[in-house]
Amino acid sequence: MTITEQPSPALRPARPVALITGVGRSIGIGAGIARRLAASGWDVAFTYWTPYDRRMEWGAEPGAAASIAEELAEAGARTAAIEADLSDPDAPTRIFDEAEQRLGGPVTALVLSHAESVDSGLLDTTVEAFDRHFAVNSRASWLLIREYGLRFRTASGTAAGSTSVTTPKTATGRIVALTSDHTVGNLPYGASKGALDRITLAAAHELAHLGVTANVVNPGPVDTGWMTDDLREALAQGTPLGRIGTPQDTAHLVDFLCSSEGQWVNGQLLKSNGGAAA
Repeated sequence: MTITEQPSPALRPARPVALITGVGRSIGIGAGIARRLAASGWDVAFTYWTPYDRRMEWGAEPGAAASIAEELAEAGARTAAIEADLSDPDAPTRIFDEAEQRLGGPVTALVLSHAESVDSGLLDTTVEAFDRHFAVNSRASWLLIREYGLRFRTASGTAAGSTSVTTPKTATGRIVALTSDHTVGNLPYGASKGALDRITLAAAHELAHLGVTANVVNPGPVDTGWMTDDLREALAQGTPLGRIGTPQDTAHLVDFLCSSEGQWVNGQLLKSNGGAAA
């Protein structure tokens, strides 16, 4: 576990806390979101899992977590970099404990940008791979959302188990999950992301009494270093603007959804793909 220490919360103006999963590479979508939220006034706890990157073709990025944390600190954010295996069902509780302890406050925004993604289709997916994708992409997301909901408090102190039936008129909590509609040749990834969609959209209704919004963002194909030149060119030709998405494109939308101006957008699956699906 790697933690970046900052001054005591008592010595700094209060900033809301965002918890972002899947921030293991400096060119990844999660890192882009973390930078954007830090610049917008959030303190940021983030998770990463080096063994996953090691077994992917791009490999692990040495020192990435520390480097990202330093960037966020330069933007004024207190940060907590937490290495966590999200296939472990006990990880979400530990992550929230660590984030709250290190950043001195409750998590206001939960952004789920982690993923298990190993290409395989209907005929060659193994049971082990199928189960691992659902453990990380679906079960961990449910457990993180559940932990968030159990800990969240409204401004008046209403908690998840409260008997109050009064829903706040202003939403202060945020859940944003990143998804994908890719299924052909990537069955366990796409299927487990579909389950993630349903879990997140349910939260928009089941956590409404807490003043929490929940949305899903499909960023479309984003170049985070995994594309070949030919694939990048082909995908760019499929968008009206003639380019593919960047982590910054996704980050701007997540930033808006997490802002006070974004509170009326709720229970939606939003495509931020530059028109690639049109």
